[in-house]
Amino acid sequence: MARRRPRPARGRPAAPDDTIRPRFWEDVPLPEMTKAEWEALCDGCGKCCLNKLEDADTGEVAFTRIACRLLDGESCRCGQYEIRKALVPECVVLTPANLPDIAYWMPRSCAYRVLYEGGRLAPWHPLVSGDPESVHRAGISVRGWTVPEFEVPQEDWEDHIIDEEP
Repeated sequence: MARRRPRPARGRPAAPDDTIRPRFWEDVPLPEMTKAEWEALCDGCGKCCLNKLEDADTGEVAFTRIACRLLDGESCRCGQYEIRKALVPECVVLTPANLPDIAYWMPRSCAYRVLYEGGRLAPWHPLVSGDPESVHRAGISVRGWTVPEFEVPQEDWEDHIIDEEP
């Protein structure tokens, strides 16, 4: 008798790491997504690359307009994505395993946070719209309004706090 391969929870067959299944975000649990699906969840807004300030007493997180030195302010993508952790040691490499500990400081619109919290992707999300520019047209991205971190001394970051959803 042949052994059967275990199947993911919602009845979809397991997929190779470079596979992106149709509308996977609707029914594939985050830990069961392929590497390509996981990466495709990023809408390219760039908000995760904004420096944040966290109040040590309350845990409240404030976003600043100060971008990581690796963020390309026009594309809203990391300029050195594959080696970002080596260049910026404090950069967080998001995984299904660390998402529960990190979601609270991610943007409310972030697909990883939205799906983790049981929500649905917004109509402007590139996976839904089919257009990578939709996040920018919807005004969700940081395109055109960030300041590079090397231009602002860290002691002045509080002067650059923004509402999360500008």
